[in-house]
Amino acid sequence: MTFIELFFLAFGLAMDAFAVSVCKGVCIKQVTLKKALIPGLWFGFFQAAMPLIGYAIGIRFQHFITSFDHWIAFALLCLIGGNMIREALEPEKKEELPDDLGFRSMFILAIATSIDALAVG
Repeated sequence: MTFIELFFLAFGLAMDAFAVSVCKGVCIKQVTLKKALIPGLWFGFFQAAMPLIGYAIGIRFQHFITSFDHWIAFALLCLIGGNMIREALEPEKKEELPDDLGFRSMFILAIATSIDALAVG
């Protein structure tokens, strides 16, 4: 893989974390340096760590799943696409946007936005 391919892959993988961190920043009522750094550090750490973890796991199990790994990817994409269609067809709900930067909230968001990086690793 060339550097430019790796760059574009990393750029594409980081877009969901970027979008969520921007949304978290918009929800914060009073912006301070600490509140600005928290999402960046959470998302940055997980975007860097998840491909490494995925690579380490993939190397250990590659001979077990090589014959059907494409079906796993197909099933996951079907589930995600089906869920997106279902949510689009539901009536829109008015939701309060939380400005919570606590451990539990940020951990869940960081994991959710870096699952794709784990799969690529």
